[in-house]
Amino acid sequence: MLKKVFGSAVFGVEATTITVEVNVDSGIGYHLVGLPDNAIKESNYRIAAALQNNGYKIPGKKITINMAPADLRKEGSAYDLTLAIGILAASKQIQAETLGKYLIMGELSLDGSLQPIKGALPIAVKAREENYKGFILPSQNAKEAAIVDGLEVYGVDNIKQVINFFDKGEPLEQTIINTREEFYKNLEFPEFDFSDVKGQEGIKRCMEIAAAGGHNIILIGPPGAGKTMLAKRLPSILPPMTLYEALETTKIHSVVGRVKDTGLMAQRPFRSPHHTISDVALVGGGAFPQPGEISLSHNGVLFLDELPEFKRGVLEVLRQPLEDREVTISRAKFTVTYPSSFMLVASMNPSPGGYFNDPNAPVTSSPAEMQRYLSKISGPLLDRIDIHIEVTPVPFEKLSEDRKGETSVDIRKRVTKARAIQTNRFKESDVVHYNAQMNTKQIRNYCLLDDASKQLLKTAMERLNLSARAYDRILKVSRTIADLEGVEAVNGTHISEAIQYRSLDREGWLG
Repeated sequence: MLKKVFGSAVFGVEATTITVEVNVDSGIGYHLVGLPDNAIKESNYRIAAALQNNGYKIPGKKITINMAPADLRKEGSAYDLTLAIGILAASKQIQAETLGKYLIMGELSLDGSLQPIKGALPIAVKAREENYKGFILPSQNAKEAAIVDGLEVYGVDNIKQVINFFDKGEPLEQTIINTREEFYKNLEFPEFDFSDVKGQEGIKRCMEIAAAGGHNIILIGPPGAGKTMLAKRLPSILPPMTLYEALETTKIHSVVGRVKDTGLMAQRPFRSPHHTISDVALVGGGAFPQPGEISLSHNGVLFLDELPEFKRGVLEVLRQPLEDREVTISRAKFTVTYPSSFMLVASMNPSPGGYFNDPNAPVTSSPAEMQRYLSKISGPLLDRIDIHIEVTPVPFEKLSEDRKGETSVDIRKRVTKARAIQTNRFKESDVVHYNAQMNTKQIRNYCLLDDASKQLLKTAMERLNLSARAYDRILKVSRTIADLEGVEAVNGTHISEAIQYRSLDREGWLG
């Protein structure tokens, strides 16, 4: 007898419905076809034990299972429940008249209990698109899938519950979530706050500008100056995520199985990979494509500590995603695109020893060593970083002060106000939402300069030998500074401040 059960495969951040056809015939054998990987091929051992421990069995007949479309590679252990229910229905051990209305996924333990799966959210989105009545999956993933309205989501703990649902009509408990209510409830404040940072007023100002316009920033300074401390506090001043951004971010984290019990992610992601990371781990890919760190930090912050310690090849792969805000992984058999609109925050010591032009430094480096150290970061990559700022150590007087600095809440209010101006400015555009995303045409429209400002910028360009891209960056940062002040026109003061934030472009920075 032939039965069809429906599961799903996640490819990139989108899901594809898989039809599992189970045919039980006279003879002996177990044949699983349709490009399954080793985890799926091993499923018959898990299924046999799970059924045995719940009073059922794999029939001693010829079982042929096809996973269609047969030319698409299937991976992972999430098809265990789909295959098990298909075998029971095809061998007439259970009645399953309504089987075709549901999408079923789950990994089985030997006692029949269910383990969580990856990609529950994209699968639920696809199930609703294709008008399935419900989605049956492990209870650990139920909240994540229930974000999608218009679909009945049933979280189950054991295969016995699914068998009784189809065979005896015993109801399953539906997971219902009010997405908006859940989202706003989870908007608690991050643990790190700018009020913990003593001194560093100029750097805090830089961070505020970077957050307000979504600009990439690099912090340069000796060990202990507070670079990492400042970077970790950046998400606390970014505007809260919109519901759309939260859904988009949760979808990516769902694919790699990193969504917590809360369902929808309300906090902006902060990713800080170690400098030994490979280029595939950073941008994504692999035999079965997975999102990399740049996609996991989508709508959030990617922090690269000790930038020159990263392999040069790894840093070079960042160039295209920084411009396009998405990354396309192309291989012989597949092409997949992941979104990667993130804020890059990098930090570095100015020399291998960590101290720069300091006669009292415990470790000094020769000019040749410094040149070699800094040459690991290419000019084109630095061009894509809007703000370069030097971080100096905080003097003892500032460290020992009892006075608390400005809180993240106060800074965030100003940032959110500036972002609101930008949202209104770019409301006609689908791809541009804040100043850092502006293209050349928009820069010409929204960063109009008077003659004095043009002359100031011309002089700076000639003296500092800046590239055309650096020119655009200065204009974008100037526009953000003007937005923070709430003024319409970019003036000379804004230009002057933006030029200060191009430290690494200055000739003679090494001497």
